[in-house]
Amino acid sequence: MERKPKMLVVGSFVKSQIISTKKLPEEGETILGKTVFATLGGKGANQAVQMARLGADVTMIGKIGRDQNGEDLLDACRRESINVKHVLYDAKEETGFAFVVLERLLNEHAKNRVMVIPGANMTIQKEEIAFLEDQIDQYDMVLLQNEIPQEINETVAEYASKKGVPVMLNPAPYEQLSEKLLHSVTYISPNEHEAAHMSGIKIHRDKGRFNLEEAKVAALVLKGCGVANVLITLGKSGAFMMTKDRSYYKPALENIEIVDPSAAGEAFVGAFCTRVCMGDNIGEAMVYANHAGALAASRIGAMPALPTKKEVEQLLYGQ
Repeated sequence: MERKPKMLVVGSFVKSQIISTKKLPEEGETILGKTVFATLGGKGANQAVQMARLGADVTMIGKIGRDQNGEDLLDACRRESINVKHVLYDAKEETGFAFVVLERLLNEHAKNRVMVIPGANMTIQKEEIAFLEDQIDQYDMVLLQNEIPQEINETVAEYASKKGVPVMLNPAPYEQLSEKLLHSVTYISPNEHEAAHMSGIKIHRDKGRFNLEEAKVAALVLKGCGVANVLITLGKSGAFMMTKDRSYYKPALENIEIVDPSAAGEAFVGAFCTRVCMGDNIGEAMVYANHAGALAASRIGAMPALPTKKEVEQLLYGQ
């Protein structure tokens, strides 16, 4: 029987409005969209839900407003048996909100553009998470993202580092990261665009094939900043990782229609962290995570798109 890892997510709660369209309007142009619907998510909450669906024991810490969107997000986490007893409320700011434009061109993979209004996510204070200094060693891994204040990420990562607890940082959306934070995390998981911003190395593609040497250089630059393990997600090209000892490349699944990539990154990161803590080696965890990300990208929405353990393993093993 697989062990049930204890995972801590300190991160964001976001309610999203998704608008799908056949094409984006030009400046000054008005077009007719196709559909509009709401979905629950946030990079932190999505990672928490994905790990819970894959068999982890998950605790989520974040901040919401005193509004229905926040309560809906908490209820969604509770339905996944996620521990939300440490979730905070802000009396002034509303729960985080996002607008997603999903462009679905004929015979092409869907592309999304996202704007997040962080709201209460950015009001977490250091004293509100100070209790973690004494409790963080009860977890197998801590997951962080950039939809909460960097000061909070620095503090949590420092607590974990001092206790020998591995930390995964998903540096999205991009912002310049402090040396203190980079030296405290175990894994960093930018996508190719974030990796380019952070390293100054753009990863090019030629006829759909990404440039592996550029990915290696970008990873080396990030490792030079103090991060032990760099995991770059490459969308439809898969994922590349550089550790202390070696590099790994795992291609994406073929014949998967990308309907909405909104939660694919969180599905990948959540699955990778869960499987590493369950005992998989790096290569095995990356393959498993590619399957989880592919399933999420093949569905519309954020939390609703995240696959279960059974679904991932049916795709992976054909069971």
